[in-house]
Amino acid sequence: MLGLIGKKVGMTQVFDEKGRLTPVTVIKVEGNVVVAQRTEKVNGYNAAVLGCGELKESRATKPYAGQFKDGKALKTLVEFRDYEREVQIGEVLGVDLFNEISFVDVTGTSKGKGYQGGMKRYGFGGGRATHGSKFHRDLGGTAMSSTPSRTFKGKKMAGHMGNERVTVQNLRVVRVDTDLQVLLVKGAIPGPAQSTVLIKKAVKK
Repeated sequence: MLGLIGKKVGMTQVFDEKGRLTPVTVIKVEGNVVVAQRTEKVNGYNAAVLGCGELKESRATKPYAGQFKDGKALKTLVEFRDYEREVQIGEVLGVDLFNEISFVDVTGTSKGKGYQGGMKRYGFGGGRATHGSKFHRDLGGTAMSSTPSRTFKGKKMAGHMGNERVTVQNLRVVRVDTDLQVLLVKGAIPGPAQSTVLIKKAVKK
């Protein structure tokens, strides 16, 4: 595992040497500070705890602030299991970590859509649009009457849509800009602009 905490800036497009257009998402990587290390001997597993973003002193509780050696609490903390790189507490990691990596997985929280019906949430076709059908955007039957006389769990019905943890895998790294500390990946990633995302080395590539 090799990863960093980033912030989604937005989408744009770039051209390669042959003039081909590629849609990309810009991910800003602020300095990721190594806050702690988990070891097999002490914790039962190996991991690196990374943090980024400033947090006001008034917003940090004493137990939370106590994790940081210099007393400066960070806004976001993420634990990366089995970190491939040797790191030291206090070390600052940048986007150059992905210089030799071609594909990444990006995890974020998808945009919340609120309460939605079956057609928007699952792409149901709906009923006839003709006058008097009384079945335009309904779900249809949700269960049988006498047996089993109930609706099974997991039935695709209206409900809360979005605001879920989503991972998009195998996104190609188009460019790594160490001056601006940004990463350009091909395609879209979950979440609105300015949302926090996790960038990890692709597990299937």
